[in-house]
Amino acid sequence: MNKERYINKLNKIKESGNYRVLRDVQHNGFLIHYNGREMLNLSSNDYLGLASNPVLYEDFRKETDVKLLSYSAVSSRLLSGNHEYYNLLENDLSDLYGKEAALVLNSGYHANIGILPALAGKRDLIVADKLVHASIIDGLRLSEAEMLRYHHLDYEHLREILFNHREEYENVFIVTESIFSMDGDVADLQELCDLKREYDTFLYVDEAHAVGVRGTNGLGCCEEQGCMDDIDFIVGTFGKAFASYGAFVVCDEMFRDFLVNTQRSLIFTTALPPVNVAWTRFILNRMPDFYSYRMKLTGLAERLRVTLANRGFETRGDSHIVPFLCGSNENSVYMSELFQDNGFFVLPVRYPTVPKNEARIRFSLNAAIPEEDYDCLMEFIEISL
Repeated sequence: MNKERYINKLNKIKESGNYRVLRDVQHNGFLIHYNGREMLNLSSNDYLGLASNPVLYEDFRKETDVKLLSYSAVSSRLLSGNHEYYNLLENDLSDLYGKEAALVLNSGYHANIGILPALAGKRDLIVADKLVHASIIDGLRLSEAEMLRYHHLDYEHLREILFNHREEYENVFIVTESIFSMDGDVADLQELCDLKREYDTFLYVDEAHAVGVRGTNGLGCCEEQGCMDDIDFIVGTFGKAFASYGAFVVCDEMFRDFLVNTQRSLIFTTALPPVNVAWTRFILNRMPDFYSYRMKLTGLAERLRVTLANRGFETRGDSHIVPFLCGSNENSVYMSELFQDNGFFVLPVRYPTVPKNEARIRFSLNAAIPEEDYDCLMEFIEISL
């Protein structure tokens, strides 16, 4: 047994400024306690602030006899873990999206490493945006299909790939996120739907950072851009704006049946607890009520981008995820510490997660944080940076 190569690898990670640790933090609503300091939590995915909304918790307890809900399913869904709350939630999802069927999964990671490998085989091609999430990349690697990547949001490049290669494969899957987690930019789903129809492909859209946040009813960019009917596989997560846990895909009934029979990340894992799935359904059916939260996030994000740009800093995107580009890994760590010293819990995102010299601070905005606290953030950027 030789541990030397692991030690050497860790040392190289430290030397590159990429060493990571698990932080000992305590949460108090939108505040976080870390290293003896209380800070605004601007690194959470609780975009609507629902995880710290006491009224929702009380309403859930009033409407649901929580004492009758188990805290574990103690089995996979294909054995004895497919409790009634799954069926209720999946029926609601398919109705809301106007799709034939929905399938609830354990996490966004389970969805992305399982769906594409189940669907795409040796005679197929997957064409994915260059900046899709690591979970999708892992799914692509697990698939037996050929894989090509198109330049980020470059649909002419995608068209070129499809023109040159479509006829070589039985099925082709175009894969994208709707809101990209590193730059906060948004895909043109209408353009992708046009390409899907023109070249007879399937379209797979990961709405992880969009569900709850975009669309009149919080159904994501597919709702906002008016193309729910044209997307074959809409994937979303419950662990972000929904303040819960799990994920889903809405699709045709036949594909749901196919996934139930072939998707390894569904078949070989314990089902979600009934109490969790019931809470998710409770939030889903109230999502239309949070339209004002979604509008608040849009306004805050635009204000933050303008504030950064006015100070001469580079930022990107068009969503509630606002990157502040810092250049080197070391500079992003320094800026993160500076923000934390002044009461704002933000974290560096470094190479290799993002390209070299594009390390950044990523602001994940939260609608529950009061306007006056955001005023303090803007003032700090304007005066102190």
